[in-house]
Amino acid sequence: MNSTRLLASASLALCVLLPAPARARVQTSPADKQHPATRRKYANPLNALLEEAQAAIERQDFPSALAPLQKLTAEQPDFAYGFFELGYVYIALERWDEARAALLRAIALDPKLSEAHLNLGTLLLDRDPPAAVAPLRKAVELLPAQSRPRYLLGLALERTDDFPGAIESLQSAARLDPGDLETRLALARVLLRAEKFSAAESAARTALSLAPDSAPAQLAFAHALDAQQKPDAAAAYRRYLELQPAGRDALFRLATLLFEQKQYDDSLAALDRLDDGKPPSTDSLLLRADIQVAQSRWDAAILTLQQALQQDPSRHALRAGLGRLFLQKRDFPSAERELLLVVRADAKNLAAWKDLSTTYYLQKNCPAALAALEQVARQEPLVPGAWFVRATCYDRLEQAAAAIEAYQKFIDVDKGQDANQIWQSQQRLIVLRKRLAGKR
Repeated sequence: MNSTRLLASASLALCVLLPAPARARVQTSPADKQHPATRRKYANPLNALLEEAQAAIERQDFPSALAPLQKLTAEQPDFAYGFFELGYVYIALERWDEARAALLRAIALDPKLSEAHLNLGTLLLDRDPPAAVAPLRKAVELLPAQSRPRYLLGLALERTDDFPGAIESLQSAARLDPGDLETRLALARVLLRAEKFSAAESAARTALSLAPDSAPAQLAFAHALDAQQKPDAAAAYRRYLELQPAGRDALFRLATLLFEQKQYDDSLAALDRLDDGKPPSTDSLLLRADIQVAQSRWDAAILTLQQALQQDPSRHALRAGLGRLFLQKRDFPSAERELLLVVRADAKNLAAWKDLSTTYYLQKNCPAALAALEQVARQEPLVPGAWFVRATCYDRLEQAAAAIEAYQKFIDVDKGQDANQIWQSQQRLIVLRKRLAGKR
């Protein structure tokens, strides 16, 4: 009985994507520094309304800036900058539809007003990423020496799943501003999503050189190493967890990597930390059971899987693993009970049918073992060992013709791999053929 992994589990699926990044958004105030709306002051001392509005904006008193700008744009409907300032104030007040309309009007009046294109693209970045691409492309065209429009365009292209375009835009932004951490992090994330893992590793290394204590950069680095199955991935996750102790996904992934590296005690310690003070997840329990199986701690693994089944009784793979553990312990009635529940719920579960056939065979219940093997044969060709079981069952049931056919089939497909069973089969063929000949 193979006692490595109980089953192919989602707990070992390679995790290569970063957690969802903080979504870029249009800021409600120039004091909010992540992606503030861009503004260029327009000097017009003859226009008292504009001066009044600009003074209020400088004080960040955006409600007071609204009325003079509304009056200004009503009186001067062809004044592009007035609509631009109005859009800026609407953004600050989170009146998104009105901000969009004002910025579109500003662009229509002055297609070269770069900040209007930039603010419109930033405004749409969260709300309508495909629509954000065109104004951000125009902003890049009008502001070729600035990195920020290229960075924002990269985000918009990423959100439309145009990874090549996003990578190109972010790389050009990084060339213009090599020291910008945010751009490097975004580039690493998109490269990971595009499955360009070596390049993502390089981008994450650069980000770490800019900010050695950056948790997002360290996590990107760990994901990149992990995706390439590099042995340093575990150490990278450990470093991330030093920076971000609450990173539960990273902690579970670390536990999984340590299990794969056969560092079972360290893997259990990581799971203990993950589950400390919290009910363990089903995946955590499954990984714990896998570790216990690898350590031949059958009883502990059985208890762990039973706990997992209490959480998720419909997860047939858990019950199939439990049946296999009972089979390993030679507790055949318990194995039969669990495996029957699996195949009744999922008639195509090959692993459960195979284990069930073994359970019946070891109990010398040949009719049931043959019936289980018939279910296996409907889904895939029988392996040599299954033909041997089939032959010995027919032999025990004194069905000589069927036994002869099965023994011969075993010899044909085994191709000399199991010399002992080949010899047994040959001896039984001699006896059975003589028996059949005597009856004739």
